[in-house]
Amino acid sequence: MPNALTVIPIRAPVQTEPFDLCATLLRCLRAADEALRDGDVVAVSSKYASIAAGRVCSLADVKPGAQAHALASRFGMDAAIAQLVIDEADHIFGGIKLGFLLTAKGGVISPNAGLDRSNIPSGQVVLLPSDPFATAESLRVQLQAATGCRLGVLLSDSWLMPGRFGTTGVAIAMAGFRPIRDERGKSDLFGNPMAVTQIGIADALAACAQVVMGERDEAKPFAIVRGADVQLSDAPLSTADVAIPWRHCIYIESLTVGILAAAATCAK
Repeated sequence: MPNALTVIPIRAPVQTEPFDLCATLLRCLRAADEALRDGDVVAVSSKYASIAAGRVCSLADVKPGAQAHALASRFGMDAAIAQLVIDEADHIFGGIKLGFLLTAKGGVISPNAGLDRSNIPSGQVVLLPSDPFATAESLRVQLQAATGCRLGVLLSDSWLMPGRFGTTGVAIAMAGFRPIRDERGKSDLFGNPMAVTQIGIADALAACAQVVMGERDEAKPFAIVRGADVQLSDAPLSTADVAIPWRHCIYIESLTVGILAAAATCAK
């Protein structure tokens, strides 16, 4: 029988300037009378990690170029935001006239390259961590040294699922555990071999953490995920360990190269 999964939110002070992320987390754990255990996965808001690293930008300091102005006009956005998206995104697919561009950033498909204007003073924008996997690994090493526990760490963010209302959690980066559980070749309930199934453990845990961490004024940027039965590992991780090549992605490939002619589609 698998262990019950427990997710414990940890309150932390509101931050707007760079700070020591590990020291803050350890203080918050003590204040909450919580202690880390072997096998725990520590979820950290990617925004909180970004603020700790000084990844906050003032819109007044951004000088939009011609392409940014063109995107802003076409999609109803602030030109400074458009310029930041151009600077931050790995790829821009398109956009909608609600002020959002669909982008790829660090292996995650998201609006506006993950830029966030919530829970930060007006006129400022929080960018995603510049090297999220290095951030996760550094935090893991520091936490393990401070606690003597073997741990996993993930940086979580909110994400829009294609075709669905509402946000859920996604793992921007992780360290210390295998983020994917490969079920291919194993048998299902009827003995049929699994052909394509791989379970996104890190993203599933990020979604669990997001439920208790909140999105608004909860001030709980940390969560302890306990009992997840993850496979701990010291192997270095990168985007390649979790991001599927575009040619194999049902969403990207279908909506770009694989678009059907209008006559072949079923309008609803």
